[in-house]
Amino acid sequence: MELIEKAPAKINLSLDALYRHHDGEHEWRMVMTSVDLADYVHIQPSEAIRVTTDSGFLPEDPRNLAYKAAILLQQVAGITKGASIHIEKHIPVSAGLGGGSSDAAAVLRGLNQLWNLGYSRAELAKIGLKVDSDVPYCVYSQTSKVTGRGEIVEPLGALPNFWVVLAKPSASVSTPSILNAVDYSKPLPRPDTDLVLAGIKAHDFAQMTSGMANSLEQLTASRYPEITALRERFLRYGAQIAQMSGSGPTVFALCEKRSRAMRVYNSMKGFCPEVYLVRPLA
Repeated sequence: MELIEKAPAKINLSLDALYRHHDGEHEWRMVMTSVDLADYVHIQPSEAIRVTTDSGFLPEDPRNLAYKAAILLQQVAGITKGASIHIEKHIPVSAGLGGGSSDAAAVLRGLNQLWNLGYSRAELAKIGLKVDSDVPYCVYSQTSKVTGRGEIVEPLGALPNFWVVLAKPSASVSTPSILNAVDYSKPLPRPDTDLVLAGIKAHDFAQMTSGMANSLEQLTASRYPEITALRERFLRYGAQIAQMSGSGPTVFALCEKRSRAMRVYNSMKGFCPEVYLVRPLA
């Protein structure tokens, strides 16, 4: 028996870093959505937990979030069953697209089924928070407002129609290094998340995009200037909005029409090593 779980990439339509808790964790207010660029997680019964991947950039031990998720679920459920987990990678690594978190979420969903545990999505999301703050959202992988430390996930329903162009520069960003460097004593760029939410509710692309921003973009771009260069090129080539996803370095652009998105995609391909034309998941 083999289960195959799709693990979609995510982007942050808005990312607001509010403050740091005493334990070092951050308080978030975000709007996240998933796109049709995805890893595939293959899961089979086995005597022990074993993780392999077709990527040379990922560890295959407890440093891998998918491995960590499997061990944690095994402990929470109080079972000794194992699983052989193979991750077929398509999402760029250390890109701000939540690939590792989505793989971990796919492992939680798949093992919940393989081991007949009967946990709800909400219960899996609660477990997933112990792995990484993006895992609760990735358990659902549908457009949501995400608050708290990442554990409060409120699905929002359908988005306005648009296409997404992703551009991942050659740099790879360590999320912990960026988060540790956030200085809350100084003003951060802030999205208008209420405006983003109102635009989604009204199915109004212009209203949604007018509130978008990422509190971490200025910080990451100060270390990786190619982020600003990508965003400026996106806008020059006709994107209606462009911003960084997560802690970076991937920059994404939104276009209402496929023809415009195709022009932007084709223009960016000669400038950036990894460019993808995708749509939000329905």
